[in-house]
Amino acid sequence: MVTKIQVLNALKEVYDPEIPINVVDMGLIYDVKVEKDRVMVKMTLSMPGCPMAALITSMVKERIKGMKGVKSAEIELVFEPRWTPDMMSKEAKKKLGL
Repeated sequence: MVTKIQVLNALKEVYDPEIPINVVDMGLIYDVKVEKDRVMVKMTLSMPGCPMAALITSMVKERIKGMKGVKSAEIELVFEPRWTPDMMSKEAKKKLGL
């Protein structure tokens, strides 16, 4: 069975096409739940009208589905709490000069 940590590590390979930082370090992943071979992710975007929304959520879903032991992946896109730069990791902030 895949673990939450393994899912988060895999998602560190998914990057926002407009920003050279992965979705985990950007703070876009709010929650990961694993139930046997099913993974559910609650995530957000840096802004509600993000033109890359479909692409980013698709990349997250496909990366999870590509993991050994995962049969299904569900992505719930939420905008509460609203994303802010404070949610980024220290490394991401440093990379962006914040």
